Amino acid sequence: SGLVLVKNPHLDSMEEDILYHLDLGTKTHNLPAMFGDIKFVCVGGSPNRMRAFAQFMHRELGLAGDGEDVADICAGSDRYAMFRAGPVLSISHGMGIPSISIMLHELIKLLHHAKCRDVTIIRIGTSGGLGIEAGSVVITDTAVDSSFQPRFEQVVLDDVVVRSTELDKGLAEELLACSREIPDFPTLIGHTMCTYDFYEGQGRLDGALCSFSSEKKLEYLRRAYDAGVRNIEMESTAFAALCGLCGLKGESCCFHLL
Repeated sequence: SGLVLVKNPHLDSMEEDILYHLDLGTKTHNLPAMFGDIKFVCVGGSPNRMRAFAQFMHRELGLAGDGEDVADICAGSDRYAMFRAGPVLSISHGMGIPSISIMLHELIKLLHHAKCRDVTIIRIGTSGGLGIEAGSVVITDTAVDSSFQPRFEQVVLDDVVVRSTELDKGLAEELLACSREIPDFPTLIGHTMCTYDFYEGQGRLDGALCSFSSEKKLEYLRRAYDAGVRNIEMESTAFAALCGLCGLKGESCCFHLL
């Protein structure tokens, strides 16, 4: 049907669904009228970056006005920022799995309540690259954990639930084909490794804690590269798992900084 799915039987019996961190709700807002025509959602860490992206989309789509005064739909909350340009929604998700997970739960419910169909969601962000040229864009085929496995482990009550992190292969190829029209930066498809931390989790030597040598770090990163990992960030496994479970066609594209 192309509808965005929620896998929660309790929602049907709730008088009102409050999307706490987006400052939206089913009683306070007409979600179908506000969001029913959304076809693309782009998410990224920084509110300022997602505002700039919405302004860019406003210009690219040739919408009325200059888009400079694009409004933050979630202005009543200081957790996330949300902007729209025609059928494109642009939302910040903060840093790390807990932050993107909270936003995605509420975004998916929003799209469900708004009766959106055939929605494509793309994470656009920055990452650390592995054995690739600085300035490259990595399109993720599979998000992997710190052991290079395609899985996201979520603790539910006191059970560890393992979820798949496969992303939409067709969408990855489509994005790669689009990239050939923009020769400014190299683009490739590869695995993205998702960690729970920026310092120890990514093998950095400059955190407040470090219990390994530079040799151990390099040996680990070589193993990651051999397993197909081409970039490292902190959101992709949760993003892939939630999108996959709820029927969203998802993809992650990261610009490699270092």
